[in-house]
Amino acid sequence: MSTIDDSRQESAGFVLPEQALTEIGNRPFGIYVHVPFCATRCGYCDFNTYTAGELGTSASPQSWMEGLRRELDFAAKMTGAPVVDTVFVGGGTPSLLGGDGLVDVLGAIRSSFSLAAGAEVTTESNPESTSPEFFDCLRSGGFTRISLGMQSAAPHVLKVLDRTHTPGRATAAAQEARAAGFEHVNLDLIYGTPGERDEDLDASLDAVLSAGVDHVSAYALIVEDGTALARKVRRGELPAPDDDVLASRYERIDARLTDAGLTWYEVSNWAREGGAARLASGAAGESRLASGARGEARCRHNLGYWDGGNWWGAGPGAHSHVSGVRWWNVKHPARYAEQLAAGRLPVGGSEQLTADDLHVERVMLTTRLRTGLPMAELDAGERRAAEEVVADGLLAREGDHFVLTDKGRLLADAVVRTVLQ
Repeated sequence: MSTIDDSRQESAGFVLPEQALTEIGNRPFGIYVHVPFCATRCGYCDFNTYTAGELGTSASPQSWMEGLRRELDFAAKMTGAPVVDTVFVGGGTPSLLGGDGLVDVLGAIRSSFSLAAGAEVTTESNPESTSPEFFDCLRSGGFTRISLGMQSAAPHVLKVLDRTHTPGRATAAAQEARAAGFEHVNLDLIYGTPGERDEDLDASLDAVLSAGVDHVSAYALIVEDGTALARKVRRGELPAPDDDVLASRYERIDARLTDAGLTWYEVSNWAREGGAARLASGAAGESRLASGARGEARCRHNLGYWDGGNWWGAGPGAHSHVSGVRWWNVKHPARYAEQLAAGRLPVGGSEQLTADDLHVERVMLTTRLRTGLPMAELDAGERRAAEEVVADGLLAREGDHFVLTDKGRLLADAVVRTVLQ
């Protein structure tokens, strides 16, 4: 068993409780890396990201990478370097680092931790900053999964979202990733954008399915405070998303994806059963994919979040969780790098989750999963409330779990509130 370096914990300026450390090997362990750089800022985005103009000379990819290496070194010494089951590089726009830069990120992880055999290694990418050579580099460098931000195939919808990629580029990138040997490729969609029509969504779904990906994420547009989109809605330049339209669009997405063989496993995520991406006859890379292992199409890293797993979040603003302890890093890349250069973890805040906190989160998260909410998780009052939701047709009993019905998925948050009341 790995030992924990207590003196290194103290010097880092942040200490994990002994109980959390002793329990760290009881669940899968993931590493999330946050890349805070973007070429431009999308109008709907409130993530912790920065353009070159916003950063000026205060931070750079080089200073961020130096800080990342230091943080991963701290992480390994503090946790005893458990074997890593999943890696997820998100942002921001990780693909701005280029293929070699992302392989360097994975190399930094490998220098501090060991990856499990068959570890899932994902990176998000903006289609415009990818190429066949980019995907070849990632595949040979150890990445196993690609997630591409598509959002929509309709030019006017992308314009409202301030997305910079051209229609068709996302699906072309997905095909390039598959040709490079990636079995697992995800496309992200956003639905309910002001001005989006049913035919726009249908065109987006046609494009997704033509790409043959084995995973799709689809999210209702949320107007976040402080974004350019929120300001336009507040000024009356754009209408706010309509709840009835959002529900109709979700049903349309679910029907199309289900018919195509992708099954929901979380309210906003669908994966192909068996994990095998479908290839058109004679498609480039077919032999490379056909000879590979047919693995899990669901995103194992995200399943770790939803199932209460342990992970270390490295990078500016990244959140971590280990055995009921949650903490988060300072947001600005310059401050992040400065604190690590000074020999301290860049922790901006932390909390010890109580048993009640953990219970509420488990109900919230497992209710959203296709596997459902374990009945044993609920006390007598919550069980009665869940039975009432069953009577309303929003939950169904499947073995010893409560599972959202099709109607219930549209009202998942309300279902959770009712059960926890």
